[in-house]
Amino acid sequence: LSPGLDVTAAVRLETNGKSAGCFEGQQPGHIGFRVDADEAQRLRANGCAEVVFPYMNGDDLLGEEYKTAPSFIIDFGERDIFAAKAFSAAFDIVRSRVLTDWQANAEKEKAQTGKDSGEHQNRLKTWWQLKRRRGALLAALAKIPRYVACSRVTKRPIFEYLSTGIRPDSSLTVFPLADDYSFGILQSGLHFDWFKARCSTLESRFRYTSDTVFDTFPWPQSPTRGQIAEVAAAAVALRALRREVMTAHGWSLRELYRTLDEPGDNPLRTAQARLDTAVRTAYAMPAKADPLAFLLALNLTLAAKENGGEKITPPGLPLPEAEHAAFLTDDCVCVPTQC
Repeated sequence: LSPGLDVTAAVRLETNGKSAGCFEGQQPGHIGFRVDADEAQRLRANGCAEVVFPYMNGDDLLGEEYKTAPSFIIDFGERDIFAAKAFSAAFDIVRSRVLTDWQANAEKEKAQTGKDSGEHQNRLKTWWQLKRRRGALLAALAKIPRYVACSRVTKRPIFEYLSTGIRPDSSLTVFPLADDYSFGILQSGLHFDWFKARCSTLESRFRYTSDTVFDTFPWPQSPTRGQIAEVAAAAVALRALRREVMTAHGWSLRELYRTLDEPGDNPLRTAQARLDTAVRTAYAMPAKADPLAFLLALNLTLAAKENGGEKITPPGLPLPEAEHAAFLTDDCVCVPTQC
């Protein structure tokens, strides 16, 4: 990589923004909406299954805590207070754990501002609902069986498929893309190079920001079906290798990827290299091209086309919907209650 290459000139691609391909996960606003596995089981037994969902954050994903201590969330959706109270056991939990704190926050805000409205006071109007439920995200996930997620703050390029039965926390960046080709592009070294160059940082880690990273990232524009298939096959092989090694050694994703810090041969590094080669080929990227320079030039070219009224290839699988099934495998992370 060119260490001094400035990619701040990249612009947001309208097509990417309209694709509904990248979201921040749910932000409950209060830990009182969270329940453990035992509480979730009791709530479901008491008629609350419609409002209790498996829940996952970045640490759960990378450390695989969901296998031994799965977490759940109470989400009444956009139900009004009458409909929410119908799920009395769940409603009582939220009222006892959340309402008092949010009332105190509202009173403090009013005392500070002297106004009768504000963020905390307005939240009291629907205190039983999550702070940021991400309705558009959930609508996108409802159409697919699995989605790609990565920890929003990370030092490594680790993407994984999650079952759409799992609600993602705001510490996850979510991509409602179910096909293996799309996974391959996101897991590629090219995407991670762009991620590092365009993201914000938190200490020594990188923070995935959809507007600066995803919305500016140019996807391959005219890959052949064979090239698409090669990217998908490499992505499937990478995930299969990860599962095999993790199972054999009892490792989490975090522990597996830490092996890349050690020198020497590593099958994970080899599998990633195969994927990266397939992705470069899909981009028709010259062998000696600088990745960031190539992606920046492509970004600016596509932006110019959009400004001229031309259509560009959006994020996702660039094939007719009738051909998508061939690129949809079924592996994904699920919690014990789903598997």
